[in-house]
Amino acid sequence: MLLKHQIKLCKSILINRRCLGTSPASRQSFRKWYQQLWTTERTNLPPYNHFTQIGDPVLRQQAAVVPQEHIGGPEIEAIVEQMVKVLRKFDCVGIAAPQIGVSLRIIAMEFKGGIRKTLPETVYQSRQMSELPLTVFINPVLTVTNYTKLKHPEGCMSVRGFSAEVERFEGVKLTGLNQSGAQGELELSGWNARIAQHEMDHLDGKLYTDHMDRSTFACTCWEAVNTKSGRVEIPFYK
Repeated sequence: MLLKHQIKLCKSILINRRCLGTSPASRQSFRKWYQQLWTTERTNLPPYNHFTQIGDPVLRQQAAVVPQEHIGGPEIEAIVEQMVKVLRKFDCVGIAAPQIGVSLRIIAMEFKGGIRKTLPETVYQSRQMSELPLTVFINPVLTVTNYTKLKHPEGCMSVRGFSAEVERFEGVKLTGLNQSGAQGELELSGWNARIAQHEMDHLDGKLYTDHMDRSTFACTCWEAVNTKSGRVEIPFYK
């Protein structure tokens, strides 16, 4: 509404003030310039080299099934390659296609063994973490195999700088297609089952904030904010 009002005002100025010119060409030129002051031109298009953030409509859409005839083709292969690139660039354990701006049912997961060295052993064990080689599923389907629920802190690169405790099923099975179109399945437990459920949520337009214990929702750098008098940045690039 504000933008419409400003443009309407601009038109009025153009009509009534000779100093800005009254010819159709000059009116059009000025209007275009003025509108650019209030709008952001899209110069970067998906698949992105960064993670989309909460508020982006793509994160709330039901992702589309990848047509069988496109699986194994160069377009889907390029999307998968970009997903893996972003996954590793940001040192993450999971990514879904909507997180790079592509509303398709594709996920990738990878839990590297080196992560263990960065965590206290008690945390690694209590969260039932284990190594998971790079795994890609196209049009995945998730089935719960263990209905016991485990509650642990969870974050998301699309909700950068925050975390909360979330309940997830202890065991799941994923079935779907790989990049070549071959059918496969994978049983997961503990933390890797959590990763799978988190990424599957993205394909259905859901975020962990929809399931979280709201009382535990926190800024991951709140202590640094206090220590550094608020001079803290949460980077969305790397």
